[in-house]
Amino acid sequence: MTAAPAVRTIASVADAARARAAVDRVATDGGVPAVDRVRFRTALTARLRRCLGRGGAWELRIQVRPATAEQDGRVDVSLRPAGPRPPGPAGDEADDEPSLTCPLPHRPAEGGLGAGLPLSEALLRADEDTAAVLRLLDEREHLLRLHREELHQTNQGVLALHADLEAAARAQRALLDAERAARAEAERARRLLTFLGDASAAVTASLSHTAILRCLSALLVPEYAEHVDVWLFDEEHEEKAEDEEGGGERPRAAPGPPGPGPEHPAAAVTAARTGRPQHAAPHPGNLPGVDDLPPAARSPRRPLLALPLAARRLLGVLTLTAPGPRFDADTTVMLVELARRVGIALDNARRYEQYRDTAETLQRAQLTDLPTVPGLLLAARYLPATRGLNIGGDWYDAFRQPDGSLLAVIGDVTGHGLHAAVVMGRLRTALRAYAVADDATPGRVLTQLHRMLRHLQPGLYATALIARIRPGEREVVWASAGHPPAVVRDDAGTVRVLDAKPGVMLGVPVPCAYPDHVAGLPPGSSLVLYTDGLVERRARGIDPGIERLGRALAALSTPELEQDPDAAADALLKTLLYDSERDDDVCLLLCHAEAGPEPRGEAARSAGRAEPAAGGAARGSVEVIRREGGRRESL
Repeated sequence: MTAAPAVRTIASVADAARARAAVDRVATDGGVPAVDRVRFRTALTARLRRCLGRGGAWELRIQVRPATAEQDGRVDVSLRPAGPRPPGPAGDEADDEPSLTCPLPHRPAEGGLGAGLPLSEALLRADEDTAAVLRLLDEREHLLRLHREELHQTNQGVLALHADLEAAARAQRALLDAERAARAEAERARRLLTFLGDASAAVTASLSHTAILRCLSALLVPEYAEHVDVWLFDEEHEEKAEDEEGGGERPRAAPGPPGPGPEHPAAAVTAARTGRPQHAAPHPGNLPGVDDLPPAARSPRRPLLALPLAARRLLGVLTLTAPGPRFDADTTVMLVELARRVGIALDNARRYEQYRDTAETLQRAQLTDLPTVPGLLLAARYLPATRGLNIGGDWYDAFRQPDGSLLAVIGDVTGHGLHAAVVMGRLRTALRAYAVADDATPGRVLTQLHRMLRHLQPGLYATALIARIRPGEREVVWASAGHPPAVVRDDAGTVRVLDAKPGVMLGVPVPCAYPDHVAGLPPGSSLVLYTDGLVERRARGIDPGIERLGRALAALSTPELEQDPDAAADALLKTLLYDSERDDDVCLLLCHAEAGPEPRGEAARSAGRAEPAAGGAARGSVEVIRREGGRRESL
């Protein structure tokens, strides 16, 4: 139950002090904390002061409201004029202010609203409250200082943390930059190594000086060099260099081809004399393993890099003009290594050419001139391979037996190169020796050759086909040891393949007696013997090639074969070889039985030449590269 409000009249300062003391007692008895009491009392004092300033009498109502289930207990204080509203300053609405309210933790004692406290006691209590507030303020200030110090320390820690984070960020950026640089350097090194590997594979894939140098220029220009110049020394200089080297002197470069002015930059000449890479530019290159020289007279602004091409000896100098203002160190290391490998490739090409020339010379020396046989026209062709070191395995032969018969031979020794050429010569000699016997037939000659190879040359194999033609007879006797079949064209243009089952290859460790076969060869007919290089292609096999040969032979007419057997042989080669590079030797032996009653002796003699006439459409050619003072010459 709410008690009746206590009303006090305020007309003087003493009234205001006693009223304030009464309100303070209610707050004190109600257990209001000192700070809340001081705050409540201060607000009441401010209102009382404003009311006294306006003058007149005022009523102070003190209403204690006990706690209920819905709200806490409190004390409400309001000020109202006791009579007519006294005039106040413009805008002063003090009498319209809401009541002051102070929560009461518990109900104050009965009768506290009216009694109040003596002024002296009220003053002392007010001071006690003030002291309590001051103590509280001191505590709060102390806590505030602690918090400030803590905040300061925290701020310092945060600043230090920010500094550490910034330093860590800088370090991380530096690490990232270093990692990017390392990755870029590794990628660049990988690219250079990849280029070096690919370039090495490209220059070593060929055994031709011209192809190597053309490939080198295509690889280096324009990424690694603006211009490429290769100075190759002649063979005479190389031999002289060997002699000087044996005498303890350093080899010197031979002069280049004649012409006005200097032929080679000073850097190239120095590299040729010293055998060391040279760098000529307006600025020092400081390149690893490379000597620095003054700029070149022909290119004063562009750096030059002269790299020796050496293998067993110094072969030449590779001179590069920089694609930019300078040569990079890593790129230079790669170029020096590439020059070393190019030198080895050029030396291998030179050795290959010497070996190939020797093998080809040996084989051509063993190819005999065709004999003159009444009633027969002969033409032969031998073409060395155009790719690889495949010289030496194929041969043809034609000679007369004691009874006047013509023995035509075609063969192919397994293997290539100089050894195959030597073995081919042995077979040719042995075959001629066996063929002079009175009972020698193609089959018996092959049987004896087979027995010889099995016992004297184990591991050596060969194919061969022998055909015997007797003047006046209208047939040919032949035998084959694993060789592609011969092809016969009759006077009407019909072509047939002598495809009786051939015997095993010569030298195979199996006993074998080769049978003789007989085929018709009437006047006007042609017999063609050949090696597999003419008809065999890797992608298509040998049978389609034999069919093409048959069609090409059928396309020739009998007058063409009799008037110029050399031209007929060239026509066959042109038809069979025009669309492919030869990776094997080619041999062709054409035997034509004349249709007329009298032998064409003069034509037969002209057809007896083993080499094709100049200007033939499909004649063999040998390309010999000579290096004399840096020049190349085709013979």
